[in-house]
Amino acid sequence: MDNKSDWSKTIEELEGIEWPDPPPGGTGLVKAVHNLRKRPINLLTAWEMSRLIGQDVGIPWLLPVALEHLRETATDQSLGAFHDDDLLTAALTRRSLVWQSNPQWAADLKEIISLLEDISPSIREDVRRFFLRADTGATN
Repeated sequence: MDNKSDWSKTIEELEGIEWPDPPPGGTGLVKAVHNLRKRPINLLTAWEMSRLIGQDVGIPWLLPVALEHLRETATDQSLGAFHDDDLLTAALTRRSLVWQSNPQWAADLKEIISLLEDISPSIREDVRRFFLRADTGATN
């Protein structure tokens, strides 16, 4: 999303698709995703973005916002600030097609990773797989 004024819009508005109410008995995640699509992007927390991105919802609009957030928090990590592992994991684990279709996003995420001084051991394998997918187009 190149225009930050679009960040005041919801995913539903940007997609032009209104989802029906979640099915009765739907999981908490399903209900959350349905509701989060109706919230303006600039009001979503990192955790909420990670939930949506992890479900491949709103990727064209959310991933650029998530990458900006990750870049900002990566530079703060050296100051002892919290870095959002959930959002990083959601971004890292997107399919190869996302990175192949948007090479600048892949380059941005590689740069963000290089800024991190400490990557959680639980995420290191996701980082390795991301580099493999982004560099070779591998599916896993």
